[in-house]
Amino acid sequence: MSPNMLIAAGIFCAASSISHSGIEVYVQGATATPAWKNSYGECWRTGTWTKEAATVEGCDGYVKPVPPAPAAEKPEPAPVVQPQPKSPPQPKVYTLKADVLFDFDRYVLKPGGKKALDELYRQAKAADPSNGFVSVTGHADRIGTEKYNLKLSKARARTVADYLMAKGKQEEKIKIMGMGETQPVTGHTCDKVHPFKKLVECLAPDRRVEIVIQGKK
Repeated sequence: MSPNMLIAAGIFCAASSISHSGIEVYVQGATATPAWKNSYGECWRTGTWTKEAATVEGCDGYVKPVPPAPAAEKPEPAPVVQPQPKSPPQPKVYTLKADVLFDFDRYVLKPGGKKALDELYRQAKAADPSNGFVSVTGHADRIGTEKYNLKLSKARARTVADYLMAKGKQEEKIKIMGMGETQPVTGHTCDKVHPFKKLVECLAPDRRVEIVIQGKK
C-alpha cells in the first residue's frame, strides 16, 4: 500500500460519522467541520444515506424543516349581555265623579253610576293585571264632619269595588280606601260660595272615586 493511501485510510479511520436516528449517513472529520466534502462541496455519504436521512444542514439533499405554525389564539369570549328587565306598565287611573255614581250624601249606585262602571270595566279589561292590583279610593267634600266624610268615602269605595267584583274582579286583588275630605282638588275656590246649593255644586269635583289599575299582562 502506498504512503498516500495509508494516510487517507488513517484519516478515514480517525473520522466518525454523522448519524440520523442511529444510522450513519455522512462521513464526519475529527475537526469542527460538520462533514467531509469533496472539491465540489458535496458531503461524503455513507452507504446508508437516503434522501429522508439527509438532515445535516449544508449537505446535499438537506431540506430545512418548516417550523409549525403558531397556535391560533383563542378568541376572547363575547361579553354576556344581560337582558334588561322590563319595566312594569304605567298604572291606568280612572276618576269617576261621585255625582254620576251616587246621589248627594248617599253610597248606593244610581243607574247612571252602574252604566259608568260598566263602561270603565270594558275599557280597563285589557289592562287588567294578572300579577298586580286594583285600588279603589273614595273621596268626599268638606261639607259635614271629618269623621262622617271619612266613613262616607269608604262606603262609596266599597260599593264600587263590590260592583267590580261582581263583574269578575278577584277580591284579593282589590284594595279599598277612603280618604274622606283630606285630598280636595278645588283648593280655596269655593271658600266664599253661597248659598248651600251653590256650594254643593262648587265642591262636586272633590266628591269622586279613583280607580287605579297596576300590573302586567
